[in-house]
Amino acid sequence: MVNLRTHILRVFSFIGLMLFLSACSTYNQSVAPYYKNVSAGNYPQAEKELDKNSLIQTPRNKLLYLMEKGRICHLKGEYENSNNYFNQADQLLDQGLTSASDAAVGVLLNSASQKYKGEDFEKFMIHYYKALNYLYLNKTEDAIVEARRITLQAQEQGDKYNNKDSRYSNDAFALTLQGMLYESNNDVNNAFISYRNAAEIYLKSPDKTYYGTTMPVELEEDVIRTAKLNGFTTEADQFETTFGIKYEPVKPSDGGELIFFWENGLAPVKTQVDLFFSLIRNSNGDLFFTDAAGGIVVPFNYDGDRNRVNTKSVESLRVAFPKYVAQTPYYSSASISVNNQDAQLVKAEDINELAFKTLQQRALKEMSGILSRLAVKKIAEYSLRAAAKSDGKTNGLLEGLGYGIQLYSLLSEKADTRNWQSLPAYISYTRVPLQKGDNQVRITLKNAQGATETKTIKVQGTGRLQFYNYATLR
Repeated sequence: MVNLRTHILRVFSFIGLMLFLSACSTYNQSVAPYYKNVSAGNYPQAEKELDKNSLIQTPRNKLLYLMEKGRICHLKGEYENSNNYFNQADQLLDQGLTSASDAAVGVLLNSASQKYKGEDFEKFMIHYYKALNYLYLNKTEDAIVEARRITLQAQEQGDKYNNKDSRYSNDAFALTLQGMLYESNNDVNNAFISYRNAAEIYLKSPDKTYYGTTMPVELEEDVIRTAKLNGFTTEADQFETTFGIKYEPVKPSDGGELIFFWENGLAPVKTQVDLFFSLIRNSNGDLFFTDAAGGIVVPFNYDGDRNRVNTKSVESLRVAFPKYVAQTPYYSSASISVNNQDAQLVKAEDINELAFKTLQQRALKEMSGILSRLAVKKIAEYSLRAAAKSDGKTNGLLEGLGYGIQLYSLLSEKADTRNWQSLPAYISYTRVPLQKGDNQVRITLKNAQGATETKTIKVQGTGRLQFYNYATLR
């Protein structure tokens, strides 16, 4: 029996060692060469690193790979290829990435071993890049389809969280973009509806902020302007009062207008933190997990007989939980001038804030699932070890299995540190008039030390609404 127990321990030790080695590095560390080249602006080399990385090539990471592939192709100016990958990502999301087998993997191993299903704000960002790609390919109708998909995404989010105001159930920036897309197609009615819906999200907050962004003045003016264009005089007056501004219509420029997006920095990375919990029973007999300080209390989701659970069998659980770490952008601010006329950039999307807050919103639910999974393993381990000595003799097989489960549970615990990390940390924008023909757009970038750099791009004024996104990802 001793030899059998030793053999079992060796098998579990080998499995545990493999799990431990795979758990030593986070997702960011495993895909670091790709992200370093993205940050350096070396996009061809970044794509090579992405394509040869074995971790992101696994089936469970397919959605991540497709989003990153779409992103790097967009950065390279390969808009058709970019949308090929984003469309595949959309198809995966439409098909659904949840299954019984995938759920079982999460119970037996950890959430990092399950299929990556995407953060909610990442799904909105797919529409942002797809729409831009279509516009750059002169496929306005396809861009409008993407605008409509933003509404469907918002409805799906609302259904998911029962339209609770405290949860991220919509995206103000995505709705603002939707209005811009409709307007580029001369659909000022739907443009007004989109702008109004975006504004109403901000107005739900007393200080008109939404996940780290204050309502842009550009949006306030767009709501009033499109209301007037539709002849909605009452609505325009009401919004002027609400926003505290008096909008004065401006004569359209002969060259049309440019909506300029500045994408700055890189999205936060996920790392792993270890938390320790005990299982307790309250006076009503209910089971809860609590940390050492007693500041966190999480219900135990258990399908078995709760009265037979020995809380001493779950005296200490180590929980590996994801934590976002922000990456400080190299550039702290930017401004642009078009034909020597200055324009102010305003922040419209704070992906850092979205990442931190949405993780916080679901933390209790995710922690409950992780703790329940670990507790079930611990109870099984305790039961086996108790059964091994139940008749006064030691059963080497049961004892070995008990210790094996203990080792396996300890070493298989790993946080899910995956996310779409080539997204920008922030997106700012402005809307500027263009003259007919050549226009010179100067972007002045400033870093934390006050040093400035200037980039120049040329835009042809065509009389229509145009878009341009500029990325500084270091």
